[in-house]
Amino acid sequence: MGDRTIQVGLVGVGLNTYWAQFPGLYNRLCGYQARILDRLKQKYVCVTDGGLVDEPSKALSVAEELGRKNVDLLLIYISTYALSSTVLPLVQRLNVPVLLLNLQPEASIDYDYLNGLGDRGMMTGEWLANCQACSLPEFSNVFNRAGIRYEIVTGYLDEPYVWNELQEWLEAAVAKKGMQNNRMGVLGHYYCGMLDVYSDLTLQSSTFGTHIELVEMCELGAYREKVTAGEVTKKLEEFRQSFDVADECGDDELVRAAKTSVALDKLVDAHHLGSMAYYYEGFPGNEYEDIVTSVIAGNTLLTGREIPIAGECEIKNVQAMKILSLLNAGGSFSELYALDFKDNVVLLGHDGPAHFNMAEGRVKLVPLPVYHGKPGKGLSIQMSVRQGDVTLLSVCEGKEGLFLLVAEGESVSGPVLQIGNTNSRYRFSCGVRSFIDNWSKAGPSHHCAIGTGHVAGKIRKLARLLNIPCVEVK
Repeated sequence: MGDRTIQVGLVGVGLNTYWAQFPGLYNRLCGYQARILDRLKQKYVCVTDGGLVDEPSKALSVAEELGRKNVDLLLIYISTYALSSTVLPLVQRLNVPVLLLNLQPEASIDYDYLNGLGDRGMMTGEWLANCQACSLPEFSNVFNRAGIRYEIVTGYLDEPYVWNELQEWLEAAVAKKGMQNNRMGVLGHYYCGMLDVYSDLTLQSSTFGTHIELVEMCELGAYREKVTAGEVTKKLEEFRQSFDVADECGDDELVRAAKTSVALDKLVDAHHLGSMAYYYEGFPGNEYEDIVTSVIAGNTLLTGREIPIAGECEIKNVQAMKILSLLNAGGSFSELYALDFKDNVVLLGHDGPAHFNMAEGRVKLVPLPVYHGKPGKGLSIQMSVRQGDVTLLSVCEGKEGLFLLVAEGESVSGPVLQIGNTNSRYRFSCGVRSFIDNWSKAGPSHHCAIGTGHVAGKIRKLARLLNIPCVEVK
């Protein structure tokens, strides 16, 4: 389902002229860099320490070393003043996203200590250990003129803000890598007439790096025909472990959904899919109607396993769901249901599939006598997203290209529609009227992905890494 591990290069920069002039300064700065290195190590992040680069020729050798590692992200720690001629060749040769770490040892210089040293040489050395900001305008000037994109993290080493920012950048880079290595399946065709849902597959692939695999209903049908009784029994057990199966669910419907779920697993495995968008109708009574009206339970299980599935062939939205999944925020398929002006909340939901790990309580598997707007009947998911912070995300295609649309809100308690769909109440600080107007005017499709937690900061950073706009509704 795609590797998401990123290779990160950490390079400190300084000026070799200082080392003989100020004994101990070099080792002190290397110690600060070691503290940064230690805190960067985590799951899905492999860090290579390029050491402290203090002159242009060394920058070239470090660039060669990091190039062999195929680094995805370059972190440049400004340890003290450094020449732009040192850092430019490094950045140019690697040609990857750059973070300038303008990190002081402390929140402020200890003025009494520095001024009390007496010896002006020692005093200057102490200052140089704290003058990280000196090179920042120089680097920015040169990068701007050279057309190099970069970001800045400014603060001090033990500042929580700094590590929150760096964590968000790392998680955004992991999500970018995950999207680049993802294989997205497209099964069936668009829901006829939903012009907002229609997508440019080339644009999706070129922007995110996602491979798009067109898969066939007949292949899914062939897998389903060969499902064994043992596989059905095992899948039914999985249904009961994952869902609160309603008594009204008939045995025939459960078996029908279980067979389709087993076949979906095989389709996903055969094509190494990390996500999928689907929809199908065909002529009434066609042989695939039995499949397409029994997919919601199986697709919900896949979504809960971090293989997001979006109905109505909503390719843009399954991309949004995958992003949220890679950010460990879930990612559930949804659309606007209604506005509650009395309670100042927005209702969103869908008939599935859903992300059952995001549910408030147990997810219910219930029968639906009709799939509204679609052929047939079958089982569906009834759940609400658990209460607390949430983030809405849409991947949008506009006149100028692709962009991300995001809003942070809160899933709140209160009455919801018990109609066999996912359904939740969301409150936004801007209020119902402002939210719906501004969200709609940004130009998303009518679907969106719901994620748990407030992750807009990570999504903004992902957009920067992808070099696409991010619009936030507040």
